Amino acid sequence: MADVATKAGVSKSTVSQYINNRYEYMAESTKKRIQQAVKELGYIPNYAAKSLKQKKSSTIGVIVTNILHTFSTEIIRAIEDVCEKNGFHLFVCNADDNPDKEREYIDMLMAKQVDGLIIFPTDGNSSFYNTLRESDFPIVFLDRKTEQEIYPTLMLDNKIASKIAVDLFVQAGKRKISIVSTSLNLNVTPRVERVQGFKEAMLEHGIDYKKDWIIAAERANIIPSLEKIWDSPNKPEAFFAANDLSLIELLKFLKQKNIHIPRDVSVIGIDDSPFLEVVTTPITIIKQPTFEMGRDAATRLLELISNRSFLEKYEVQRYAPSLLERQSV
Repeated sequence: MADVATKAGVSKSTVSQYINNRYEYMAESTKKRIQQAVKELGYIPNYAAKSLKQKKSSTIGVIVTNILHTFSTEIIRAIEDVCEKNGFHLFVCNADDNPDKEREYIDMLMAKQVDGLIIFPTDGNSSFYNTLRESDFPIVFLDRKTEQEIYPTLMLDNKIASKIAVDLFVQAGKRKISIVSTSLNLNVTPRVERVQGFKEAMLEHGIDYKKDWIIAAERANIIPSLEKIWDSPNKPEAFFAANDLSLIELLKFLKQKNIHIPRDVSVIGIDDSPFLEVVTTPITIIKQPTFEMGRDAATRLLELISNRSFLEKYEVQRYAPSLLERQSV
């Protein structure tokens, strides 16, 4: 900045005003001299140094568990919109459902002096979350619960989502229903709650669910699991895909076997995607209010950053799912 000031023949404070867009009363000739000096010297403002001085970086970090999910990308877009309106920048990291990777990203983002974090929490960092809470570091959790409700947590009412699917199948005369999910081994809250909600909804309708028809496997093992139940004499007549990745594997399987939707089987999924409207049979979807959730998470985080007012305990804020009926039931 001193070099720019010398070259432009102005003071450092004048250069600082120009860099921070406070030049409404600055002479046009002065602005042009500073602009030319900045260009010739290749000067780039040091925002890290600026954040040290102001004790605020105007950046937040978002750590998702799987950026391939449509849910994650829509949430990120909504967060970005709120940040842009409030003069904040965004770092996005993908933890791959790995607590060690998540911990590394938290450490890295804090080293970059982010003002707060929005985290899709993994299972395994509870003690670390508690340490951050004790230091009053601003965090908002999305999509998943943690062992202790120490930060604001926003997520779908997952049991209601499963009930909507089962109710719709039963209304259509379908009682032989299978649920397809990715693995429950990591204790991922939405998966566990959706499977539990499926069981409860089936029993409400007086239907004994078949344990073999509850598929909860790693993505690579979903199609082999589907093949096992399809090769048996008693086949499902409806499939509920509990997230977008399991829906993709289910649709691949049905295509491989030349099984027609809805003539041979009915299908309902969770989380929308543009391709689901244009497949041969448009798929009925239970949609999460992703943009509302992302907006609320970002707004809540910025509130925590601005006033550092924390509660001892937070209730989980649940969002109602909505049904997008198409032609697959």
